[in-house]
Amino acid sequence: MLGLPKGTRGCLFDLDGVLTKTAKVHDAAWKEMFDDFLRDRSRQTGQPFVPFDPVKDYDEYVDGKPREDGTRAFLASRGIDLPEGGEGDPPDAQTIHGLSNRKNQIVLQRIHTDGVEAYEGSVRYVRAVRDAGLRRAVVSSSANAHDVLAAAGIEDLFETRIDGVVAERDHLRGKPAPDTFLAGARALGLEPPAAAVFEDALAGVAAGRAGGFGCVVGVDRAGQADELRRHGADVVVTDLAELLDRP
Repeated sequence: MLGLPKGTRGCLFDLDGVLTKTAKVHDAAWKEMFDDFLRDRSRQTGQPFVPFDPVKDYDEYVDGKPREDGTRAFLASRGIDLPEGGEGDPPDAQTIHGLSNRKNQIVLQRIHTDGVEAYEGSVRYVRAVRDAGLRRAVVSSSANAHDVLAAAGIEDLFETRIDGVVAERDHLRGKPAPDTFLAGARALGLEPPAAAVFEDALAGVAAGRAGGFGCVVGVDRAGQADELRRHGADVVVTDLAELLDRP
């Protein structure tokens, strides 16, 4: 009773917004970082300050993507061109990597201060998946996935993790490219048609569809069910526990 197609042998779960309530933490961190940057830029250029929209801008440009890709995409939407810089750029550097590092610094501060809460329905579902003998992996763009899983107390529910650290090491493209989900399936010894993808981000759902997975479950935490379907979700739920009541 997992609500998945017959023949499904494994599940690939996004982290933020699917398993843990960290999507709001990321949203707030993006807004704080970008608003500080845009406010300073407004003072320097005399152009009006238009703040980062935590719904529209977050969903369209940064949600589910690697940090640098999100930074790049949002700045491009505002017609702002910054140098790339490098991974070691300090958080106050006016570069793509510098702003991304500042966003990461804010996220870590919030996680360490406030902790991480898992979605109770998601934990129940993952345990049911485990008890049914299905393989389980976390597939996240975040380089902090290990810290988040540990803080939420759910690390032991998963067999493997494909995160931002692995993606950088193995040169995997970020979502909406399917590379990280495909890597997750390989790590579990599965072909894509035998695996289900669980995502709340539009880019992540598109990645699941592009990878040819047997089922893509969209988790609607932000009232965007229709958009999730348009991006390739086979099923849309507001909580993973809903799937326990489906045949």
